[in-house]
Amino acid sequence: MRKADADFVVRVMQSDEVDLIRTWATAEGWNPGLHDGPGFFATDPGGFFVGELDGEPVSCISCVAYDESFGFLGQYIVKPEYRGRGYGIHTWRAGMGHLGTRNVGLDGVLAQQRNYEQSGFTFAHQHIRYLGEGGGQAATGLVRLSAVPFADVVAYDRLCFPAPRPAFLRGWFVLPESVALGCIREGRLAGFGVARRSVEGFKIGPLFADDLAAAELLLRGLMSETGGRFNIDVPANSENSAAGELVRSFGMKELFRTARMYTQGRPRLDAGRVFAITTMELG
Repeated sequence: MRKADADFVVRVMQSDEVDLIRTWATAEGWNPGLHDGPGFFATDPGGFFVGELDGEPVSCISCVAYDESFGFLGQYIVKPEYRGRGYGIHTWRAGMGHLGTRNVGLDGVLAQQRNYEQSGFTFAHQHIRYLGEGGGQAATGLVRLSAVPFADVVAYDRLCFPAPRPAFLRGWFVLPESVALGCIREGRLAGFGVARRSVEGFKIGPLFADDLAAAELLLRGLMSETGGRFNIDVPANSENSAAGELVRSFGMKELFRTARMYTQGRPRLDAGRVFAITTMELG
């Protein structure tokens, strides 16, 4: 691999540049959300990096710091014609430098798992992307997530995610062309889910629930409101066997798998409530 050229620089992205990531991710076949960019960026405006060669963007990465102890790496892309020249590793180092001593998570394609291990990441489990078909009758017993006290949503989310992320959640529930639903049992939140428009169809995530019955109810509600095809990123059976039951009961088709990895070991969370992660880009 050649070293990066002297006229290659890595800098922090500006808010009006994040659509570049969506364009490149689409070309990679990742089917990104159409409106994810601003919400992603607002979570940590200093955590998005672009590599430029003679002023032309050729690489990018997001390394979002959620708090002082946890961050997530994603959207690591080098334009195909510039690969193998050292631009990627320089961009990677800039992003990881931003995260410092935090425990860092990522979802990497299986073919790159060994490379991530050499960079200090250890395997935790797999996530599986499925393709499903929406539509169906409206589900009963659900509420708009906006009707649930925000503090309750943040508290439930913290059971299922390695760090508090109120800034991210506040924007995630109000994305354009999205649906956010909650399941209420005996006056308390028993799960919630979000579906958002993507380049092709919709993407569902997160889908957090107390049990399989609540997850099924939420999924039916999201499917009935969005219609058409959707993607959902589900933990492998080793993490939550009920999540596997959920996708089988809806006849979904597996598309590909990723390796969830961490630099300092898997964080504490209630894996039994995680039926679908929020995103592969930001965790």
